Amino acid sequence: MKKIVILLIIILLSGCGNKENNVKDDNEVKEEKKEEVKKLTVEDYQNNNVDELGEVPIMMYHGIHDKKNSETNYTGGNVDKDGYQRTSEAFEADLEFYYNEGYRMIRLSDYVDGNIDVELGKSPIILTFDDGLSNNIKVTGLDDKGEIIIDPKSAVGILESFKKKYPDYNVTATFFVNGGLFEQKEYNDKILKWLVNHGYDIGNHTYSHVNFSKVDSNDTMEEVGSVYKILDEIIPGKYVNIIALPFGSPYKLEHENMNYIFNTNYNGKTYVTKSALRVGWKAESSPFSTDFNPKFLKRIRAYDNNGEEFDIEMNFKLLSKNRYISDGNVNTIVIPNSKANLVNTDLKREIIQY
Repeated sequence: MKKIVILLIIILLSGCGNKENNVKDDNEVKEEKKEEVKKLTVEDYQNNNVDELGEVPIMMYHGIHDKKNSETNYTGGNVDKDGYQRTSEAFEADLEFYYNEGYRMIRLSDYVDGNIDVELGKSPIILTFDDGLSNNIKVTGLDDKGEIIIDPKSAVGILESFKKKYPDYNVTATFFVNGGLFEQKEYNDKILKWLVNHGYDIGNHTYSHVNFSKVDSNDTMEEVGSVYKILDEIIPGKYVNIIALPFGSPYKLEHENMNYIFNTNYNGKTYVTKSALRVGWKAESSPFSTDFNPKFLKRIRAYDNNGEEFDIEMNFKLLSKNRYISDGNVNTIVIPNSKANLVNTDLKREIIQY
């Protein structure tokens, strides 16, 4: 028995003595982490055409209709004459196109704040939806847990399918709502909570889709503030203080009503809006550019027009010559030497030129 006990002690002691073979100490873990975050070289930047002063597309959608392109009377995937409404077939194709072209979705609020977390060699893209239409996230009922069931051919249904198909794709979008939210009174509260809990954002599109160039300051604040109040009651602290301007009005940042859009007093509470989105026509500047103004942002109308009038095809051809291409590090701004005079040096980021 003594021999057995002594043998066991020897085995245990030998195991402890071989700690280096079984358990990594803190220094070893730190060294491995250093290996994981390798410093990129000029050659890496050149091979990936890194340019973090390139332009960023903010796509503007409205309705997504469960139709084939062949079922409409308009060009491509347009459901209406002006291309504000799009078929589900076209929207699915848009997502595939963005992915295959090397674009990766980011949140609008992250773009505004200059936090672009996109892998090396890829480009950021932002999706927005105006009007809070029911076909953005159509609820067909509740499951046995009381969770909403989403129509797979609505915009969110398609986005969720895409999320499953491409797990590496950070699928997200910002939905700008009016007073009717998503036009589904019995489900509106659940929809808002579901969206913010699943990686999507909610913004302000005014209560009645007002034209700001035709109302006074009091109406302006009521239109903006009443929507913020609704969101405050349902998803407090979880919506974005960004407004999509209906019709793009009042069209100019200098318009007197813009002051009341950015600083709104309503029902005894002050709401501060940090960005306003225009109806738009082309891509926006990098948030690191001296040209960047987060208060008044352009968007691309997601429609088809045979490569003309700044449709999707035309815009992405333009972007191929000057698109934002990431270095994969949110803490650095990497730019070609030729753009050194265009970078905002007031930003608290390391700037790397090559």
